[in-house]
Amino acid sequence: MERHIFLVGMPGSGKSALGRRVALEIQMPYLDTDAYLSEITGMNTAQIYEAFGEDAFRDGETNLLRALINATPGIISTGGGTVLREENQKIMRAQGYIVLIDRPIDDILMDIRAEKRPLLAQKGREEIARIYDERIPIYRQIADVVLDNGNGFHNGLAALSSIARRLRV
Repeated sequence: MERHIFLVGMPGSGKSALGRRVALEIQMPYLDTDAYLSEITGMNTAQIYEAFGEDAFRDGETNLLRALINATPGIISTGGGTVLREENQKIMRAQGYIVLIDRPIDDILMDIRAEKRPLLAQKGREEIARIYDERIPIYRQIADVVLDNGNGFHNGLAALSSIARRLRV
């Protein structure tokens, strides 16, 4: 029986780019939780944080994960902080496979656009490293599979595609 494939990791790790491409390649539905929440609110994630706060944003993530329980299995790119809630971890564990997309901090810093990354906006390398150090044990603890996305997009794409195909069996 097919299950969802949840992509977890830091903002800028490549979850959305890789997830979207692999879902298209293997013909699975794709959902980016941040993009979905932005679409239904009409605001980008930074605006949601500013208007409603982080707790409301996290509530939206949890409600979305609950709604996915009965959805057709797909590849789900989660927000970087989705795993901080134990309830979200339980939902993802019960409904699918969890793939950690891990990427070196220096690579993340080169690619991120601060206006789309509210928790990373205006933060230097030290703060991003602190967030990474805080979250990486949680990501690793809940992950069924770890994908090192530090060797270039095409290598990450090939690795995720292989993982997704194997998990669908």
